Amino acid sequence: MVEAAVGLFVRHGVNGTSLQMLADEIGVTKAAVYYHFQNKEDLIEAVVTPQLRRLATVVEAAEKQRRRADQVDTVLLGIIDLLIDNRDLLFAFQFDPAIRRHMETRPDMLDLAQRVGMLLSGPDPHLHTLMIGLVTSHGLVSAAASPFLAHLDDAELRHGLYAIARRILRIKTPVPAAQHRIPASPAES
Repeated sequence: MVEAAVGLFVRHGVNGTSLQMLADEIGVTKAAVYYHFQNKEDLIEAVVTPQLRRLATVVEAAEKQRRRADQVDTVLLGIIDLLIDNRDLLFAFQFDPAIRRHMETRPDMLDLAQRVGMLLSGPDPHLHTLMIGLVTSHGLVSAAASPFLAHLDDAELRHGLYAIARRILRIKTPVPAAQHRIPASPAES
């Protein structure tokens, strides 16, 4: 049901998706859907919670690293993989007002966002450093959700996002070159 709900959210948005549409999508009665989800808020929760658990696992793994560089790499790679694995859902997460409202009211989401910011910016960051961390984390989400990059395969997108995030964060360790040049636009591919 959750997978079908994701597809409906992507195609119609949360407000454009009804529990009846979900029932029709998976071939069950509306009562069967109501047995699992009393309303759309419960359905949003079922879609969001596994992603937040995965993000929490990434953050915890990064926080366990001793070296700052390892913390940054762990959180960057984990977030990028999470974004790539959910490319279809990202647009809804980023732009659907119902999902945004839901995410903004979750204390665990606010805590995770703050912890990611600390991992990217370091402890007690200068305002400029904090801004760099925020631009990086929000930029990763926006780029991964962008229709302008939809033509990239997962490996190309992963490499590009990782290399650019490290550059923004001013991490000077060389990144292995991509096996293929990443086209600047869909017309080049």
